[in-house]
Amino acid sequence: QGTILEGRAILCDKDHNLLVQVGGFTGFMPRKEAAMGIREGTAREIAIISRVNKPVAFRIIDIARDGQDVVPILSRAQVQEECLSYCLSHLSPGDVTEARVTHLEPFGAFVDIGCGVTSLITIDNISISRIAHPADRFAVGQGILAVVKEIDFDLRRISLSHKELLGTWEENAALFTPGQTVSGIIRSVESYGTFIELTPNLAGLAEPSDTLTQGHTAAVYIKNIIPEKMKVKLSVIDSSPEKAAPAPFHYFITGGHIDRWQYSPGLCGRTIESVF
Repeated sequence: QGTILEGRAILCDKDHNLLVQVGGFTGFMPRKEAAMGIREGTAREIAIISRVNKPVAFRIIDIARDGQDVVPILSRAQVQEECLSYCLSHLSPGDVTEARVTHLEPFGAFVDIGCGVTSLITIDNISISRIAHPADRFAVGQGILAVVKEIDFDLRRISLSHKELLGTWEENAALFTPGQTVSGIIRSVESYGTFIELTPNLAGLAEPSDTLTQGHTAAVYIKNIIPEKMKVKLSVIDSSPEKAAPAPFHYFITGGHIDRWQYSPGLCGRTIESVF
């Protein structure tokens, strides 16, 4: 019927054809149908090999018979091309879309925006609070929301951002009150102070310390919140010897379209914003 389905790739043979679970059958995906760009020579073989034990989207393009066995013939490249064409014609910079994290590199996170079509979120666009590696924020297989940052129609490439969905400085600061003691993640230890993340889009500054370790958690006392200086002043009460797990997200924007997003408060002398 031409329906787009999804199944788990269970084997890649020596010729880089994929075997995929299709209900009660095992489907055969020829190498040239296993990934967009393989037929044209613009994609590398790793695009096929890396699919083993992972879900792949496909369409059944034929039915073969091997004696008594029925073998569905599958195409992933066909649905990828269809999905990319749809995204290029229907998405615009500023649109919020769903994505699934597929691969993490020091410079950013690769995500699937549909049928195996890949987009990149660079590390500086993951959150306002700086992280050492995308793994500090994401996990492979995680479903996230993202906003379209740029579309290159010549290269047929869509780049995404994530930080705009995690709230402005004021929205995040409103979650806290001076006098509270809360948990935070140590993101940077400098000679003049220690930056501690309270949320992915809000960090405060505590006193310098030689005993704190980047990436670990700490209990911090909130001394003051100063919107006009965009500052949160903290004091470290205690720290943990264990590395912090990625903090859960709270999305302030969950759909629709953004033309302009301003992180900094209106009272602040400097403006931090994204324009789409």
